[in-house]
Amino acid sequence: MPPTPEDSADLLSRVPVFAELAEEDLGQVAQVAIPRSFEAQQVVFREGDDSDTCYVVRSGHARAVRQHADGRMITLATFGPGDIFGELAMFDDERRSATVEAVDDLTTLGIPGSAMRALLRRHPEIAVKLVIALGRRLRAANERLSRQSFQTVQSRVAAVLDQLVQQAQAEGEAGRRDVLVTATQAELAQLAGSSRESASRFLAVLERAGVISQGRGRLTVHDPAALRGYVY
Repeated sequence: MPPTPEDSADLLSRVPVFAELAEEDLGQVAQVAIPRSFEAQQVVFREGDDSDTCYVVRSGHARAVRQHADGRMITLATFGPGDIFGELAMFDDERRSATVEAVDDLTTLGIPGSAMRALLRRHPEIAVKLVIALGRRLRAANERLSRQSFQTVQSRVAAVLDQLVQQAQAEGEAGRRDVLVTATQAELAQLAGSSRESASRFLAVLERAGVISQGRGRLTVHDPAALRGYVY
């Protein structure tokens, strides 16, 4: 069932980029948002495509990937309910810097860049609030990159896994000791900026310690608190 404008506004209010907007402003953004659905493994947009729409995830998951010249695919980020991707389309029409594909069945709100820019021209106060929110997001990203430059491979892998645990908990796993995370060793390594072999060795250490157990394309974190002890 397509979301109502009220449903869309409620979803947008939980997105950090839009969290600073007043209820009236959210309603205006919701009016230009278009429900979009994608099947598992379907490409939302490809690297090099025109940048004309940003997306807010309603349900399901997506990932941003980039292909190296040698053919390897690198996972840059993952997105779940309440996350936004392609948001720079709200401000310009530069070509996409990465490919985004659905991991499982994905429903989104698509916000056309042209409609959003027209809304910003009519309501410049919304633009100010969005710039502030995006500035905070950029600052957080810079802090994360700076922190990662001083972390060991083990700490980076633990931090990525902890982030995925928090995402799973926010999506309904809250309060459970065992948290299921759907990710391959290769994806964890890519997100942590390490080799698959290094990530695999550290995951084996966590498994022997009883912190996690591994399966095909997924793993279960039995002790999230102990996992965070490896992040420094």
